[in-house]
Amino acid sequence: MTGNLWPLVHAERAALADDLADLTDGQWATPSLCAGLSVREVLAHLTASASLTPMRWLAGVIRCRFDFDKQVAVRLAEHLGDAPADTLARFRRVVGSTTKPPLPVIALLGEAVVHGEDIRRPLGLRRDHPEPVLTRLAEYYAGSDLVVVAKSRVSGLRLAATDGPFATGSGPLVTGPTLSLIMAMTGRTAYCDELDGDGVALLRDR
Repeated sequence: MTGNLWPLVHAERAALADDLADLTDGQWATPSLCAGLSVREVLAHLTASASLTPMRWLAGVIRCRFDFDKQVAVRLAEHLGDAPADTLARFRRVVGSTTKPPLPVIALLGEAVVHGEDIRRPLGLRRDHPEPVLTRLAEYYAGSDLVVVAKSRVSGLRLAATDGPFATGSGPLVTGPTLSLIMAMTGRTAYCDELDGDGVALLRDR
């Protein structure tokens, strides 16, 4: 199960690296969908995640006195580099990495897709993610609050994709593209504009 997920993670990372190859310095400074972080900083965060063994993660958490946000900020700064080209080069070096913190591989796949969109959308870039990948991620997020609160955010709602087989839950309906459902589940309010149904207002408020 884990083995067949790594090629998907690597494909998402490689596609993101290619999409960012020709950015200007101004574009690198664009605010991402992650509050307070530029697209360059989000990419450095992805590099950090792909470079962090369980032991290094634990050591960092202890050093940061179990302040997980501080741990993320420290690791991001380690991988930012001196210039955008350096940030991208560092990310390219970990595209094929199977190093990870103590998380399931599907969480790394979700990180690559969701943070990839956090970067792409403000830049006006688009990726046509494979439908099976998005469906698998939507099912994962609908059933998990690990790392990011998603399951609780959609509790009591019926979600149904308009471009694939994903459907889950019961209650007021929320429909739309699978990617938009994933991004809304993970707290990206902007994607609620791409959803329809009686449950959208409740999802947006959450």
